Amino acid sequence: MLEKFYPTKEADSAYGIDYESLYEQGYRGLIYDIDNTLTQHGAPATEQVVELMKRLKQIGFGVCLLSNNKEERVKMFNEEIHVQYIHKAGKPSVAGYEKAMQLIGTKKENTIFIGDQIFTDIYGANRTGLVTYLVKPIDKKEEIQIILKRYLEKIVLYFYHKRGKK
Repeated sequence: MLEKFYPTKEADSAYGIDYESLYEQGYRGLIYDIDNTLTQHGAPATEQVVELMKRLKQIGFGVCLLSNNKEERVKMFNEEIHVQYIHKAGKPSVAGYEKAMQLIGTKKENTIFIGDQIFTDIYGANRTGLVTYLVKPIDKKEEIQIILKRYLEKIVLYFYHKRGKK
């Protein structure tokens, strides 16, 4: 029952993933959550984000940001990195993930989603049929509704790890 929430893989950070290896394996699209995945909640793109996006473009990836935030927030974050984006995505609805793939010209078989929340990011991407990476949140300070969801995420991750999935 909980399997629908399990990530395909886990990583400490979006910055520690071996993207060159993923490209060699045939992946061509990357869809990212923004807040607490690539930067602190509400923060602009850092130099680390800018460098990662340059690297991904050089490798050959199509990149799309997928956020439930308002356009003002997502557009501000995207000013320095210039990738495709979708605001008010309605995660975990499948529609946003499908639109993201359409924007970057990929299919579910060659697209990966990277995010920090199980019940929106990972669940929606799993429902879409994508490979998913769950990353640790960048910032410990979060809004109360997210803090409450983190307690439930711990339960899901307990059973995920107990099954020996990595």
